[in-house]
Amino acid sequence: MDDFITLITDVWNRGFFGIDLGSIISSLLVILLALLFRGFIISIVIKALAKLADKTESNLDDEILNALRRPLGLIPITIALYICTLILPLSGLVGEIATNTVKAFVVFTIFSALANSIKPIFEALSTSSWLTVAIQMWLERASKFVVWVIGAAVILDIFGIQIGPLIAGLGLFSVAVALGAQDLFKNLISGILIIGEGRFQPGDRIEAGSIHGIVESIGFRSTIVRSFDSAPMLIPNKDLSDVYVTNHGEMQNRRINWKINLIYSTSVDQLEQIRNNIKDYIVNSDSFLSDGEFQPVIRIVELGESSIDLLIVAYAPKMGFAPFNELKEALIFQIMNIIKESGSDFAYPSTSLYVESMPKD
Repeated sequence: MDDFITLITDVWNRGFFGIDLGSIISSLLVILLALLFRGFIISIVIKALAKLADKTESNLDDEILNALRRPLGLIPITIALYICTLILPLSGLVGEIATNTVKAFVVFTIFSALANSIKPIFEALSTSSWLTVAIQMWLERASKFVVWVIGAAVILDIFGIQIGPLIAGLGLFSVAVALGAQDLFKNLISGILIIGEGRFQPGDRIEAGSIHGIVESIGFRSTIVRSFDSAPMLIPNKDLSDVYVTNHGEMQNRRINWKINLIYSTSVDQLEQIRNNIKDYIVNSDSFLSDGEFQPVIRIVELGESSIDLLIVAYAPKMGFAPFNELKEALIFQIMNIIKESGSDFAYPSTSLYVESMPKD
């Protein structure tokens, strides 16, 4: 029995790589408690802070608290790792690596909180007139990239890796990459020009050649345009900077420009009646604009080859595609009724053939 107790004591003291089992078990318990405390922070503390944030008028504190949810959950893990380094009898190179790992975890927690706080901060600044949705998106991505680059540099410095020689060593490699990534830089510059000039913003409906859809996002390399059949199109930025782009999202009003063909048997009185009735309908309708520069134009403008042409130019407020087509449909029905009531009719393309003589036979 004494030999068995001695054996257990020897195994307990020898443990794993010279670390006694008591220290290992204590470290595991500390990590387990840290995981439990992490759940307590997320479920209890953060929820209590969220209730306090809901009482304020600003949404900034709510957004920041939501962004800090994960970084705050890393704090108990970081503390547990530090306690483990105190419990475990680590020394020499292993002890130095363990200490540096704890430091790196602290740095990661801090920079993770900074990176997650960038989005709510920029959303709070979105009320500025110069900060469009596209510029905000780019600044968020660039700021997160800078934060993580600095964080990575600090972590590398903790482990004794010098950044200067590393960057210098990547110099020749970056030149080779630049030569093979010319299209990437073209798209990046084109994206900056698109955002800087404000050609379009996420949510705008654009039309560029065969491309027609809603802009979802403007990235560093490409722009995502979702077509009307809900399929996303990834278009390189340089293809949108070198072509004619119609931004329907920036329209101020809708315009109708039609030419109605009437038969030549229509009298002047009938033409005046048709013209006046159509104009009265447009002017008196709440669906059309009729003030200032938006005055409708309804005039007899041309004697065509087979018709008398009536020009109709009218303006409607900015509206969606479906409501605008509904408005045009109502106007078409009204024009048809007015022309029918006047006793005239629509003309069709026709050709008159005059026979001067017939064969004697």
